[in-house]
Amino acid sequence: MNLEQLRAFVTVAQLGNFTRAAEELHLAQPSLSRQISTLEQSLGAELFHRARAGSTLTVAGESLLPLARRMLADAASVRRELDELAGLQRGRVRLGATPTLCISLVAEVLSVFHAAHPGIELHITEGGSRGLLDHLAGGELDLALITTSGAASPERFSVAPLLVEELVVISSAGAPPLTGQESIGLGEVAGLPQVAFSSTYDLRATTDAAFAAAGLSPYTVIEGAEMDAVLRFVERGIGVAIVPAMVLIERSGLRSVRLSDPTLTRTISIARVADISPTAAVEVMEQTIVRTAAALAAGPQATMRLA
Repeated sequence: MNLEQLRAFVTVAQLGNFTRAAEELHLAQPSLSRQISTLEQSLGAELFHRARAGSTLTVAGESLLPLARRMLADAASVRRELDELAGLQRGRVRLGATPTLCISLVAEVLSVFHAAHPGIELHITEGGSRGLLDHLAGGELDLALITTSGAASPERFSVAPLLVEELVVISSAGAPPLTGQESIGLGEVAGLPQVAFSSTYDLRATTDAAFAAAGLSPYTVIEGAEMDAVLRFVERGIGVAIVPAMVLIERSGLRSVRLSDPTLTRTISIARVADISPTAAVEVMEQTIVRTAAALAAGPQATMRLA
């Protein structure tokens, strides 16, 4: 019994027809029939009821099918691991990140990683920090870039802080600067027209809490927008917004000023499940994220530093 015979068996079982299975596997039908016959001889049991209308599984075939599928999946997993160890020619990384990180840090990371390892499949999930940790716990992600650890069972995760960055006030580059000073106070910002994020954003909760703690009620003109929309609305001069400094990367239509009284910051961390060993591709992705974060922190801006 070998993998080719198991693959032939599973394909016939799925399609219920030897001719269609041979076409699916790009084999001549006599060759496929010989593989199935050899498998049946080695097991000492018939696997299919053969008829003109098609082929159906015998009791022995029904017993073998889940085992064959598992063996093929295990073989594919081993092959992926070996390919990764042979130079990351193949593999998969499932990375989750918050919206502000997807348009900044993650874009930089993926550009570097894909150029170096084009054979690795990249899957991105965008969401809030709590939801990303839930996806991580459920096995749907390999890594998550988060800005909060407020989720159930945090002991399940390995969380490493990467960057601390300030929140800044952005406005349209086509409009006069908000202030001639290096920073602007939260009280002054509260009187400006605000473009506010969706209530599902961790960033919205942070800014709402800061205004409430200062006894301020911000003047909101648009509420409930997603990140791309907020940036576009501010570029058009509709209002201002409080955002992480990182989103200003390559945004020539926006200008920013640092926030003071109080200064608001957030910590960006990388998380993964603590008791699962990462694949080679995931390890390299994690290293790429750390190096890219360090490069950003070493830039000329004063709004970002290594955690």
